[in-house]
Amino acid sequence: MGILDRFALHGRTALVTGGGQGIGEAFCLALAEAGADVAVVDLNVETAHAVAARVEDVGVRALVIRADISSPEGAAAMVGEVVSAWGGLDIAVNNAGVRGWAPAEEMSLDEWRRVLDVNLTGTFLCAQAEARAMLPRGYGKIINMASMSAHIVNRPQTQAGYNVSKAGIVHLTRTLAAEWAPRGVRVNSISPGYTRTPLTASLGNLQADWLERIPLGRMGEVQDLQGAVVYLASEASDYMTGYDLVIDGGYTLW
Repeated sequence: MGILDRFALHGRTALVTGGGQGIGEAFCLALAEAGADVAVVDLNVETAHAVAARVEDVGVRALVIRADISSPEGAAAMVGEVVSAWGGLDIAVNNAGVRGWAPAEEMSLDEWRRVLDVNLTGTFLCAQAEARAMLPRGYGKIINMASMSAHIVNRPQTQAGYNVSKAGIVHLTRTLAAEWAPRGVRVNSISPGYTRTPLTASLGNLQADWLERIPLGRMGEVQDLQGAVVYLASEASDYMTGYDLVIDGGYTLW
């Protein structure tokens, strides 16, 4: 088999949480272009349907699922819909998350819990439900979305809860990878740096500070992350598990 053939995802089924916009949308399209059928999971079904239409335009199947991934029932139902529709789940990208900015001394317990419940607990619940579908088949790829914030303390914004949630995702990834490797399920994570999305585009007052600290001198684009998700989803990365792939323009070098 040629090297490019090992990146192909024809016949594979995938889901992407938070797939209705931004980085999640880019992941959905990348997986579809590589040949996978893609379930677009999002709380906003309107945007999810728009992404699903683009996935189908590529020539593969799409499925729209509305799910609250911060609850065990929501995560289990999400996976159940994919398995019911397509017979199994091969690839899962746990991308859904929330941001939370507040000085640590002022952050409420409710805000702390909100960020941890969605980002960290939600990632665990999704991975748990996904693995229950993959482990009996002896193969699967789980890709968690962490952040360079797992490795550094961001400036100038204050985001203790977010940083901790993403650091937790990195170590959760390692832990699950070690536990499930003997049974064929690989678990890796991606840690983006500052990436241009509709959300970050609204934070122009901070971008000058960020750009000063990025060796490559620009914000990331969602397309800069697509190659990584296809690699981690494909057979090309079958000997890789428990790794956090940092894609940050060099930000964490300094």
